[in-house]
Amino acid sequence: MIEGSRPTASSARRSPAREAQKHPIPRRAALALLGSAATIPFPAAAKAHSAQPDLIRAPRIQPGDVFGLVSPATAAFETDPTEIFADAFRAVGLEPRLGSNYYRRRGYFAGSDAERAADIMEFFADPEVKGIFARGGWGSARVLPLLDYDVIRANPKVLLGYSDATALLTGVHAKTGLVVMHGPGPGNRFSTEHFRRTLMEGEADLLENLADDPGDHIVPRDHRIRTITGGRVTGPLLGGNLTVLTAIMGSEYLPDFTGAILFLEDVDEAVYRVDRMMTTLKLAGVLDRIAGFIFGRCTDCDPGSGFGSLTLEQVLEDHIAPLGIPAFRGSMIGHIPEQFTLPIGGRAEMDADRGTIRLLEPAVL
Repeated sequence: MIEGSRPTASSARRSPAREAQKHPIPRRAALALLGSAATIPFPAAAKAHSAQPDLIRAPRIQPGDVFGLVSPATAAFETDPTEIFADAFRAVGLEPRLGSNYYRRRGYFAGSDAERAADIMEFFADPEVKGIFARGGWGSARVLPLLDYDVIRANPKVLLGYSDATALLTGVHAKTGLVVMHGPGPGNRFSTEHFRRTLMEGEADLLENLADDPGDHIVPRDHRIRTITGGRVTGPLLGGNLTVLTAIMGSEYLPDFTGAILFLEDVDEAVYRVDRMMTTLKLAGVLDRIAGFIFGRCTDCDPGSGFGSLTLEQVLEDHIAPLGIPAFRGSMIGHIPEQFTLPIGGRAEMDADRGTIRLLEPAVL
């Protein structure tokens, strides 16, 4: 499920990045929008992309750079905490700039598809803008056919987001070869540190779960790793939100998953729906091509009501253990306050026994 389709927790327990992705659509309406599209297997998805573009990397972010904030999906409201999120960018020495249509409104969207796409293209074409953060909700997939990928390829810059932004990140990477960033932007101490190290200092970092709670949240977090199948493997990192990723199966906006380390996360999904979406990945041939698997967090993914249910752990075991590839779950990826910044397309080594991800090259130049 994409971020924001359920009632939210106290803002005291949430990062500005998470707050910036609030979604006004009622849960039932959001499920209706996504449910069928997220679970239909398409035979075309089993075919590898024969013309995968060469990788390109954006220049690293420097103090004083302009960082654009766009709403390619759900509408933002004047009362939402965008200004608090903007202050988090200012705190790391950057100048946040809202897209021209940031506060547009068309139903549950931030303006028309064309207006939302125009903000993205305006920032990619503007040499003063060095990075772009995309809010979540629902709707990024709708703008993919409207983007000018030649312009994006000619003007590489940091593109950052998570949740529904998975569609934008994956589409841009598949069409241009740009290494894009799955992460929350600066916010709390943990996410700000990863933002700095990955995007401003260009470190090839070791991503390892916290041993215990860092102390800046009221509710302690569980950072335990569970190994599904042990071992180490290297490959490009690909993935993001499970619901959004499966919703674009069969399209031209997916990269070749052959030899990749697939990472997934989700929020507010019943276990049977996670099972259905994992089945989609299996039937589409994705799971049979990957070299490694990482499941982050499925926040608020309870079995639900009714007679009987598998657990989330059983579902992942059913789909992943038979592959015999290194795999683990519990990584700090997803709709949680402390998140890693992951370069989609960047090469990494995963250690399923230790539950670590080591970036093998900088995500930016």
